[in-house]
Amino acid sequence: MKRDLKFLQLLAKSFPSIQAASTEIINLEAILNLPKGTEHYVTDLHGEHEAFEHVLRNASGVIKRKVEEVFGHNLMQSEKQDLCTLIYYPVDKLKIIRQQQGKHINEWFKVTLMRLVQICSYVSTKYTRSKVRKSLPKEYEYIIQELLHEAKNAEANKHDYIVAIIETITSTGVADRFIIALCNLIKRLTIDSLHIVGDIYDRGPGAHIILDTLSTYHSWDIQWGNHDLAWMGAAAGSQACVANVLRICLRYANLKTLEEGYGINLMPLVTFAMEAYGDDNCTIFRPKTTYGEHLNQRQVRLIAQMHKAITIIQFKLEGQIIDRRPEFDMKERKLLEKINYSKGTITLDGRELVLKDDDFQTINPDNPYALTPEEKEVIDKLTHSFVSSKRLAGHMQLLYSHGAAYLVRNSNLLYHGSVPLNEDGTFKKLRIQGKDYAGKALFDKVDQLVRQAYFEDEKLSAKHFAQDFIWYLWCGPVSPQFDKDKMATFERYYLTDKEAQKEVKGWYNVLKDKKEICEMILDEFNVKGEPRHIINGHIPVKQSKGESPIKAEGKLLVIDGGFSKPYQAETGIAGYTLIYNSYGLKLVQHEPFESRQKAVEEGKDIISETKVVEFLDKRKLVRDTDIGEELQLQINDLKQLLVAYRSGLIR
Repeated sequence: MKRDLKFLQLLAKSFPSIQAASTEIINLEAILNLPKGTEHYVTDLHGEHEAFEHVLRNASGVIKRKVEEVFGHNLMQSEKQDLCTLIYYPVDKLKIIRQQQGKHINEWFKVTLMRLVQICSYVSTKYTRSKVRKSLPKEYEYIIQELLHEAKNAEANKHDYIVAIIETITSTGVADRFIIALCNLIKRLTIDSLHIVGDIYDRGPGAHIILDTLSTYHSWDIQWGNHDLAWMGAAAGSQACVANVLRICLRYANLKTLEEGYGINLMPLVTFAMEAYGDDNCTIFRPKTTYGEHLNQRQVRLIAQMHKAITIIQFKLEGQIIDRRPEFDMKERKLLEKINYSKGTITLDGRELVLKDDDFQTINPDNPYALTPEEKEVIDKLTHSFVSSKRLAGHMQLLYSHGAAYLVRNSNLLYHGSVPLNEDGTFKKLRIQGKDYAGKALFDKVDQLVRQAYFEDEKLSAKHFAQDFIWYLWCGPVSPQFDKDKMATFERYYLTDKEAQKEVKGWYNVLKDKKEICEMILDEFNVKGEPRHIINGHIPVKQSKGESPIKAEGKLLVIDGGFSKPYQAETGIAGYTLIYNSYGLKLVQHEPFESRQKAVEEGKDIISETKVVEFLDKRKLVRDTDIGEELQLQINDLKQLLVAYRSGLIR
């Protein structure tokens, strides 16, 4: 009782009277009866910043639907398309419109401002005036409030008042800035929160641009993917992770992220590669040209040499981790010792296979995992460059503060990868530092160790273990973010044998389509409410082969559809996104995005197909969400405070 009284006394400082407490209860009760905000789910972005930003700007087609709902047949299709493009890219579109309209620009401003106010008023209806006010740009806060308020009321005697405001905005020369502010407000109010189900990094050239965009986004979270974790490990100082992310960047000729994005000094690697592999054709290490069509032959050769140099360093560093962490149980992945260097072959599973490249001049067959002095100097300098990059450190802070291994939100469980399972459907155990973890406990332990790898004191052994464990999460067989028997990096480079290259997925991939398995996983993570779902990234859905992203009778939604260009030939599309509003769940299937330039100049939107996954009989309100539960607890506390006031327990 004393503790309850102490809590109420603290609460009384914020609400010092019966009137103040009562007003807040009325306010919170009103919020509970508003429609829930729209949630937007994306996954496996893999550095495709232009496609991601367009999907973010058009809210996976939600804004286009809002424009259609507001104007219907009152505007021509071309006018609605131009209005959508303006909302998506106001700065770029205004430049074009100024040239097109010439001396008639002021008339265009007046018409367009009225239309934008109508849309803005429409998308703000599900929020309190307080929340809308907090979203307004400060410089135009009062004017926008007035316009929105009067647009909702639409009183005839206020028409001249609204027209006067619009004309003044135009005549004072601030129409451009005002339009930009309104367009940004429409985008802000259309989506309440953004969920990224893993893998911002690797392959595409703009992961750093995506994170710059997210740094100013109003509400977002991320469930770390294995590619994100590799970068987090590199930023934490794991040399094996540094080698991995460098290798992938070089494999896709993606130097922008490294050099322009994070200022990584590649000169030590360039110098070493030219010296060590100057006479080597490095044919199997030539970069994939998806992102490197602009490269000339000399550049391709240099990247191939760098690519081979860092790949060999990676294999050596990984062998060292496997030796010092026997609990990872990955001895079979020590492949350098299985090579017959004189014959140019490797023995795997009792089969002797010929290598596509037998030039291993930096490997000592008697001690294959030892770095040469030159290799050690290179990886030390590269690691220092990663650890000391201020922009990378800033982006890592974002991934840690907005991220976790999983998220439970509004009856949905979000994770990237899998929940490792045994063949019989039970949760698979992973032994970490002498203790077994499985299911939710494994995810919680992963979360703890990922944070330790970055934030723990440099001198402590706990940090060194956590750094090695992040590497395990990248490629370990019981890693929730990976969950395959092996990462066949060596085999893909050096062997033509398809059987050797095969990566066998864990039992989760086989069992996930069963409703009872998904229900078991949802129970394990204490996901409450109905309907409830698992939303899963990492596993590309091959739509071109007839595969559906909706599995386990609607309990599981696998939404990796191929944002990454190299995957699009395999999946047949350019990604899935998911929209969850007060009416239910909608899955959006996207065609490839051409370019920002075409989107602005020609109004080319991503062609998307929307499928209703689940339509709710009763519209979902804020009271039905996690935020609603929190607000209800606040109401209960305030009601106790009222009792304390009225009984004289607190004055």
